Amino acid sequence: MYKMASLLLVAFLAMSCGKKSMPVLEYMPDLYRQASMKAQEWDPHSANGVGMKVPPAGTVPVNFEPYSIALLDTLAANALVNPLTPTEEVIQAGRKYYNTFCVVCHGGTGDGKGYIVPKFTMPPSLLSEKLLAWPDGRIYHTVSMGQGLMPNYRQQIPADKRWAIIHYVRALQRAEHPQPQDSLQMATGRFNFMDDAPDTAKAVLWPKR
Repeated sequence: MYKMASLLLVAFLAMSCGKKSMPVLEYMPDLYRQASMKAQEWDPHSANGVGMKVPPAGTVPVNFEPYSIALLDTLAANALVNPLTPTEEVIQAGRKYYNTFCVVCHGGTGDGKGYIVPKFTMPPSLLSEKLLAWPDGRIYHTVSMGQGLMPNYRQQIPADKRWAIIHYVRALQRAEHPQPQDSLQMATGRFNFMDDAPDTAKAVLWPKR
């Protein structure tokens, strides 16, 4: 019995002497030595020699919503109608995504004084008369296609969240330009949209250069 235990111990120690990348004992070799290919692996059977394949032409992701309006087709963009009702839930979703993707440039109140200023060019204010006159569809088109230095956000922000952001932008505009019926509420409500500003607004969190 003692000899058998000694032999088992020696065999175990011998097996443990292999490298992690090349173990002596392969418990499940089918998982370790697969026929699948890593993304950056060389593939001699591929036309470009790369193992990573591109999707077949015409394929789209699940739940993909194509956007077919051309960049300069502002007439078609203006005709788009916001499909969402500005409920509290929708505006809260818009606030969340605005403070994730938009606040860094356009600022917590939409005045264009985001955290990139003055390191980079100040973007247009969302509170201007020009933006007030834009229909929801035009703003949605700009978010979807980009404009000037602003990239498009079609991939980063789902379509319904882009529409929700527009409702939140309307709330920012209403706060800056209150209606007569809003005056008392705005004066007593103590609204402070900067309370939503993410922690990156603090200068101490900016990386040292």
